[in-house]
Amino acid sequence: MSKAKSKAKQMKGKMKEATGKAMDDKSMEGEGRGEQMAGKAEELKDRAAGHMKQSGR
Repeated sequence: MSKAKSKAKQMKGKMKEATGKAMDDKSMEGEGRGEQMAGKAEELKDRAAGHMKQSGR
């Protein structure tokens, strides 16, 4: 996943979490947090893969 896509996923999660808070919808709020974490995990995975590639492993 590209850096832009993982950042977009994080932003989508933030918006969903904020909407859930505004609507007092705990389920939507949780989904938003989950999307943020998934986007961050993808970003970290891509960063790790880049470091592995640079070090020749």
